[in-house]
Amino acid sequence: MFGTLSEEAEVKVPASKAWALFSSLELGNLPIGKIFEGIDIVEGDGGPGTILKLTFKPGLGFSYCKEKFTKVDHANMVKESQVVEGGILDFGLNLYRIRVEIKENPKDGSGSTSVMKLTIEYDIKEDFAANASFITTEPLLAIMNVAKEHLLKSN
Repeated sequence: MFGTLSEEAEVKVPASKAWALFSSLELGNLPIGKIFEGIDIVEGDGGPGTILKLTFKPGLGFSYCKEKFTKVDHANMVKESQVVEGGILDFGLNLYRIRVEIKENPKDGSGSTSVMKLTIEYDIKEDFAANASFITTEPLLAIMNVAKEHLLKSN
């Protein structure tokens, strides 16, 4: 069973500034303590092929996952990563992909605001279809909110 979830948020910084954060490994240095105990670089420099190990706080249902960056498109400000081990995959998923897209805000002709769109694509095995309820944008929204606060403070 294939599905998608997405969220958008306006950020009061230029798209280039938002992309500089989301396209780099700097995002892992932000205080995202409600979800993660740690984020470690397993391999890579932030480009495609980079693998991160995300260690979750106790009580979230799983202890860790490994996420691989599969696309970092600077021209279109699109980054995709895929969980390749642990985490949500342990709930019967074949695929869990996160896409971040940063765009100039079409409602703002000055270029001083941008729109972040976060999309989750997932494919869950039929035998585990009931676990689809565990798939939520809530962790992504928490990360997006921390990133927005960081961007506003550094603006």
